[in-house]
Amino acid sequence: MEPASWPPPPPEPAPVRPQLRRSRTDKILGGVNGGLAEYTGIDALLWRVGFVALTLAAGTGVLVYLLLWVLMPAGPSGPAAAQQAPKAPPLPRSPVPRITIAALLIVLGVLALLNGVADVDLGPRAFLGSALLVVGAGLVVAGLTGGRTARGGLIALGIVLSLALAASSTNWGESSGIGDRSYRPATAADVRDEYHLGVGDTTIDLSRIDRPISGGPVRTSIHHGVGDLDVIVPRGADVRLEVHQGLGDVEVFDGEWEDEGFYPGEGNRSWTDDGEPEFVLTINSGVGDVEVSRG
Repeated sequence: MEPASWPPPPPEPAPVRPQLRRSRTDKILGGVNGGLAEYTGIDALLWRVGFVALTLAAGTGVLVYLLLWVLMPAGPSGPAAAQQAPKAPPLPRSPVPRITIAALLIVLGVLALLNGVADVDLGPRAFLGSALLVVGAGLVVAGLTGGRTARGGLIALGIVLSLALAASSTNWGESSGIGDRSYRPATAADVRDEYHLGVGDTTIDLSRIDRPISGGPVRTSIHHGVGDLDVIVPRGADVRLEVHQGLGDVEVFDGEWEDEGFYPGEGNRSWTDDGEPEFVLTINSGVGDVEVSRG
């Protein structure tokens, strides 16, 4: 007599991924990180650390966070949150996201150390590109090991880094006020009366105007919002300088800075230390370091 066959057990319900919404319970500022944590299964602390690292490395973390704050709808609150909460077993946690975040922080730390110690000027694209490579490697490992939890968070982080890299690599133009800029006028006539700058590092190199200037001094006003400002003048030129700084350090010709002062040039030029300035500069800076040096 054949043994009775038992019916197969019912299949386990597939885990339901919550919608991408800002959290109303796990939040410090807007609930973006809490919402990303609920959606991906990655702890909100790791998301916060990632945004801080992105801000310190490239200065775009705040912009990306505000963009997500606007695009992500707010999650339900009160009884509605309990009714809409998916009643499904939690997704299994994978070590791949945590290892990837750790590797990402290590790579950013090494790049920041090289940028500060070695004679290397790494721009935001170097930081963001390296971070994107680390996340891409994590996605490869997650694809080999499987698990939607592991891939989902890394894909979201990769999208954030890709948007930030595209923003830092795009020439926004002067009308937008965003992005790094460099001005190198060849003659006194090419120098603008005013430079209005928004967000980003800026270099204004006037050192090429190293010849006698007719018709009076070169006058220009520089209005800079957020970022570092570097102004370079000819070595032999006398400069009258006025600086108004909000938040940041000011360094003028490797010496002490005054709100307004006359700085004679160096060398044996006929215009050097003749009591008349060849350049009259007025600098108004909001947030960032200001450096005035000689070329």
